Amino acid sequence: MLEVLRHQDLEGVLATVVRYFGGIKLGAGGLVRAYTDCVAQALKDVAKVPLVRMKTLCCVASYALEGVVRREIDASGGLLQQVQHGERVAFVFALAENAAAALVARLGEISHGQIAWIADTIE
Repeated sequence: MLEVLRHQDLEGVLATVVRYFGGIKLGAGGLVRAYTDCVAQALKDVAKVPLVRMKTLCCVASYALEGVVRREIDASGGLLQQVQHGERVAFVFALAENAAAALVARLGEISHGQIAWIADTIE
């Protein structure tokens, strides 16, 4: 069963097979084939979703830049978690770790350095 999961390049996945004894002895080889086939059949129709390491960022921008920041977060595949309106607009958002540096650089270019980053990461 574990080899089937490894062959599919799956990590962090648990496979459980329950077999009710019906009076037929399969033997060691028969059990291995039955369990292996069961896991393979279950994985055949399953949608596999890749794990993506996320990073949470927080920045503050002027109201004039709010639309730009929202569009760039959306375009980079980020998930806006919180927006706070005060003297300025504070954004808390998460996005793929490998896209974070590019978004920070892009927002820095667009805003000419007017966006303040509160923290690189919020754990």
